Amino acid sequence: MPELPEVEVCRLGISPHIIAQTVSKVTIRDSRLRWPIPDEIHSVVGLQVLGVDRRAKYLLLRFKTGTLLLHLGMSGTIRIIEHDTPIVKHDHFDLAFQHGKVLRFNDPRRFGAVLWLANDEDKLGLLSKLGPEPLSDDFYQGYLFNKAKNRKVPIKTFLMNNHIVVGVGNIYANEALFQAGILPTAKTGAIDEQRLDRLTNIIKKVLSAAIAQGGTTLKDFTQADGRPGYFAQSLMVYGRAGQPCVTCQSKLQEIRQSNRSSVFCPNCQQD
Repeated sequence: MPELPEVEVCRLGISPHIIAQTVSKVTIRDSRLRWPIPDEIHSVVGLQVLGVDRRAKYLLLRFKTGTLLLHLGMSGTIRIIEHDTPIVKHDHFDLAFQHGKVLRFNDPRRFGAVLWLANDEDKLGLLSKLGPEPLSDDFYQGYLFNKAKNRKVPIKTFLMNNHIVVGVGNIYANEALFQAGILPTAKTGAIDEQRLDRLTNIIKKVLSAAIAQGGTTLKDFTQADGRPGYFAQSLMVYGRAGQPCVTCQSKLQEIRQSNRSSVFCPNCQQD
């Protein structure tokens, strides 16, 4: 599943092509995504894109009458293409512009979303209950410690809770916990403030590095211009179970947490 850096790279990739451009046509080929694509999306025809934002893993295309919300789900991709680019399987949605470019949404597994928030009203509550952005000042020293009090859940599960902080998905939770020297199974409330503050800084560093390097190359992800991301080669633990730790050469171990893979070094990471 594309994570926050992949979505941010996508935002950066599409923004120069569509900001200040006017929509000429909306095409819905298959509305059956995670939620049905609403017909109200056709109301953006003739309107100009005022901006492209990101909240958690949601892309937000701003118009004067509302916001077009996009989510890549597990296998979704967004491309900026020429208007005469041939349609391929799973091309569910097009946003065509007067200058000849098209934003095309492809999603084989159809867990993604294309929704219209008229007057920016979030009727499904997708954005209203989200925690702070990890790269913002709202994710500050002491924040995790304050939220962690009396929590007995594993720290990795805690970090992946979007009500606590958004966008720390499975890959980057693995990487941040390794660099912080914390086992993914450590009880959140038992970790002292100093270690949690260090973890906060590392999360910011890991996510920033991933964005700078173009996002992690996943099976179903490439950048908006079709080039793959390049951060995967820098991963220290994720996807490396059974291989030697880059720090101490101990064999990396893998367990399942909440049906997700957790890879860690039993020597370098502690409760």
